[in-house]
Amino acid sequence: MIPELFHIGSFSVSPFGLMLVAAFIGSYLQLRWGLRHLGIGDDDDASSMVLAAGIGGIVGAKVYYVLLKGDWHLLFSRSGLVWYGGFLLATGLVIWVIRRRGLPLWQTADSVAPALALGYGIGRIGCFLVGDDYGRPTSLPWGVVFKHGVPKTTAQNLRYFFDYDLPAGVSGNDWVAVHPTQVYETLLALLIWWVGLRLLRKASPGTTAMVVFGLLALERFGIEFLRAKDDRFFGGLTLAQLISLGVLVAVLFLARFRPRAAVAATAPGTSGGTGKRR
Repeated sequence: MIPELFHIGSFSVSPFGLMLVAAFIGSYLQLRWGLRHLGIGDDDDASSMVLAAGIGGIVGAKVYYVLLKGDWHLLFSRSGLVWYGGFLLATGLVIWVIRRRGLPLWQTADSVAPALALGYGIGRIGCFLVGDDYGRPTSLPWGVVFKHGVPKTTAQNLRYFFDYDLPAGVSGNDWVAVHPTQVYETLLALLIWWVGLRLLRKASPGTTAMVVFGLLALERFGIEFLRAKDDRFFGGLTLAQLISLGVLVAVLFLARFRPRAAVAATAPGTSGGTGKRR
């Protein structure tokens, strides 16, 4: 994998950092298109939400990682960004921006959902390039050895960090192929993004958001079974899987009890559509 693209003085630019920037740009362009498509917002609205998501995403991801590891010194390290920590704080900040700017909540959420899926898919490419967030050992032909991984996929590291019971004949310095779960997630996230785009063109307000958020939660819940993780404290489930279940419950609750007015609102492209402010 590629630990560094280039450096300027003591500042190092990694593929993950580059793909993180690409993820925010892609999310912004998708969100701007969605707001325009539904006729509810403009470029300034999109940039405000992406800025809030960026700040909340990075801060939340870092704080979540520190709490998970129990070491506040990690707050100032460059490594350690956990998706769900960023998602939770970013969601709160984005909702605050939506309310503050007077945007219609359900239609704006519909615009946000595909942008989130796209950004997530792009960001996972960065994880693959630096060898982070990979999966369990596998003998499948597309298994990948991360020689510059976090940590490197040697038998010793997999035994020590993830408690994998590898065959006794595998020495500690042997390289072990693992599931490229980052690639799986990119492909699944892009598929969910496509589903979101299809729904955004014709579904009633709130439907796109509920479906996309639900699918993203299911995707993360399922992929965790293949991930190399050290936090399977809940009957074999990881903390991310518990949060995924929480998101699914919230989606089902909102889908069942969302206001009738949101469901009855005029779909895009018909008479009586919503304006930018409501």
